[in-house]
Amino acid sequence: MKKKVLVIEDEQNLRETLTYNLTREGYVALGAGDGRSAVDLARRERPDLILLDLMLPEMDGFEVCRTIRQELTVPIMILTARDSELDMVLGLELGADDYVTKPVALRALMARVKALLRRAEMGSESINATHDEIAFGPFVIDRSGRRLLREGQEVSLTLKEYDLLLLLVTHEGQVLSRDVLLEKVWGYDYVGDSRTVDVHVRWLREKIESDPSDPQYIITVRGIGYRFAHAR
Repeated sequence: MKKKVLVIEDEQNLRETLTYNLTREGYVALGAGDGRSAVDLARRERPDLILLDLMLPEMDGFEVCRTIRQELTVPIMILTARDSELDMVLGLELGADDYVTKPVALRALMARVKALLRRAEMGSESINATHDEIAFGPFVIDRSGRRLLREGQEVSLTLKEYDLLLLLVTHEGQVLSRDVLLEKVWGYDYVGDSRTVDVHVRWLREKIESDPSDPQYIITVRGIGYRFAHAR
């Protein structure tokens, strides 16, 4: 069955270009030019992936992301000309799975769409693929349920936060570069900067570290990446 992609973009020429190229790639492409109609369309059509601009009429992209994430688990890729770290942090915090700045080559964008869809499908399949648990400190990673528990209580993680944590924990003691983390967690050779990893690490630390400014689990290896260690 063809995957369904919703393009939320107010610039008509760009929206039509994206939907045309997605159709050529074998997807069912839908388009929306404002935030409110986009939310209604997402609710009705249940797309497999959403490409989301931030600067939209009626309802801006951040609000669209927040609203959709509360109701659907669909992967969301923000595609915007806004390249500030603050915008990226806010978008990822609201539940976006990727943040891409314009302009971006169509070929690279299509590769990222394919990879994000594949990643989401693999995550869904893995729910029944394994039943083991990984414990560290007061935490338990429940791999069968793709969730993190702290003393029996679930810690809310996004899809990417969970995948990043699992990768770090299963490579305890190893230094993993940002490029490796991007490739393994995001599923493609990332051509942008590495702030995506840093932002997700920052949010993970807020959720699992007793003092995020002095982390005991996710250790920064300056100039390289990160290493997971048991608490000191």
